Amino acid sequence: MKHYTFLAIGGLFFCSLALIAGCASSELVDVWSDSAFHAPSLKRILVISISRNAVQRRIWEDAFSLGLAKHDVAASPSYREFPDSAPDTNQVDRIVRSENYDGVLVLRRLPSETTTQYQQGYMTKEQDMRYDRRRDKFVTYYSDIEHGGYVDSQKVDIRAIDVWATKNDGQMVWSGTSKTPEPNSAQEVRPEIVRLVMTELTKQGIISPER
Repeated sequence: MKHYTFLAIGGLFFCSLALIAGCASSELVDVWSDSAFHAPSLKRILVISISRNAVQRRIWEDAFSLGLAKHDVAASPSYREFPDSAPDTNQVDRIVRSENYDGVLVLRRLPSETTTQYQQGYMTKEQDMRYDRRRDKFVTYYSDIEHGGYVDSQKVDIRAIDVWATKNDGQMVWSGTSKTPEPNSAQEVRPEIVRLVMTELTKQGIISPER
């Protein structure tokens, strides 16, 4: 006996949504910019990633430094001056003054969160071919199969990015939070987060457009 299963429209739609959700990308939330910032775009930025993982710190600082370089910014990762750990406030103040940085970008990872979402059930239609002895032929039967809904949980990676202008004793000019559902690795999401931040900073005139 051979069975053929065909997904109904509702099932196809559901699976499409599931596929999209599985490939969900990063987004920026809680984005803020200082409307009073009218200074020329920043040209020399110190990049700081606050992380206990020395390798990840270097990778993130390099990624943002390279992203800023495309916008005519002379960006420098902090690990070159402070290889052992991210600099504290006093160390940042000293290097900003000595190296004439006009901006500081600070990246830090926040505790991840878990979101839950109810996935609606769907129907499939099953086709079954059976031999009917009375009519001496195969007859096709159809039946609807209901697949119940379920609750789907997702872990969300969260990172905060702040940009400070050093003029007038320092002021925050931009802040945003990136959220990435269930990233397989930081390597996969890093370029996307950098791109999102560069786009917003350009929009607000904090850095120049990409060359």
